[in-house]
Amino acid sequence: MSARVRMLAVALVILVGAVGWYLWRARGADDPNAALSLFGNVDVHQVELAFRVTGRIADMKVQEGDRVKAGETLAQLDRVPFATDVAAAQADVEQARAQLEKLRRGFRVEEIAEARATVAQRAADLANARVTLKRQQELIAAGLVTHQQIDDAEARVAQSEAQLAAARERLNLELHGSRIEDIAAQKAALASAEARLAKAQTALSDTTLLAPSGGIISVRAREPGAIVQAGQTVYTLTLNDPVWIRAYVPQPRLGRIKPGMGVGVSIDSMPGKRYQATVGFISPDAEFTPKTVQTDQVRDDLVYRIRVIATDPDNVFRQGMPVTVLVPAARSEALARDH
Repeated sequence: MSARVRMLAVALVILVGAVGWYLWRARGADDPNAALSLFGNVDVHQVELAFRVTGRIADMKVQEGDRVKAGETLAQLDRVPFATDVAAAQADVEQARAQLEKLRRGFRVEEIAEARATVAQRAADLANARVTLKRQQELIAAGLVTHQQIDDAEARVAQSEAQLAAARERLNLELHGSRIEDIAAQKAALASAEARLAKAQTALSDTTLLAPSGGIISVRAREPGAIVQAGQTVYTLTLNDPVWIRAYVPQPRLGRIKPGMGVGVSIDSMPGKRYQATVGFISPDAEFTPKTVQTDQVRDDLVYRIRVIATDPDNVFRQGMPVTVLVPAARSEALARDH
């Protein structure tokens, strides 16, 4: 009989303990200030790195798994064709600049003197042609010249007149200098040449592939000697500093989460260790439909995505890894502030 009493007593103790544990859990679940354990995954960002120009790869400087710093050189294309383009564009700029300077300064004294001499020579040629024509016209009545000779003399007079007019126009141009329109056109030509030079210099600088930020090389997609097109992936860079974690908080506990608050992060592969993290973003949109809530039970099923930014001193976080975000109890936070 005493054995049966002992068994009943043990059963009663177990029952009371189970009920107490259940009530404690229920109270904790209903307590909005209780500590939270949120579940999520590591959301590592990756960048596909590529050259902006087409060319032959001359050097690949890093391997898969290498940690790189922002601005570090990762790969290099053959620079020779691009350096040649820069030199040609530079020569075009110098030529255009020299032509513009020539137009601005006008003609030299020696060139003007030469133009004056040309006008004088053309005037003398015209005078001689007219005298010759007059003589032959006087001799045609006596039959000493032919009509063909008269025609040739008249043609020489017309030619001399045209040459004298051209020489005078040339002298007038040199005396007055270049037109404003010509100078403006040459300025535009110089600006165009300078733009081509800047484009060539940019293409030359784009032959060097630099790390946009610190991280780890996860993929090396090409090797030296390969011809790559502009935009074709050469490396994949994993951005792991800081680590982003995607987690979800139930709607009833949303008020406990604030941007900038400190939380802890734990992972299965490092039991007992907690990494420091900060809440960086809370989504304004609920997930897990229905969006229109009809009952209190459905309202409690809604969750909101949050982004947690964590440090990774041990380099253990990997893409997609499940993690637990530990939010401390509100009372603990208040006590910590009071002290």
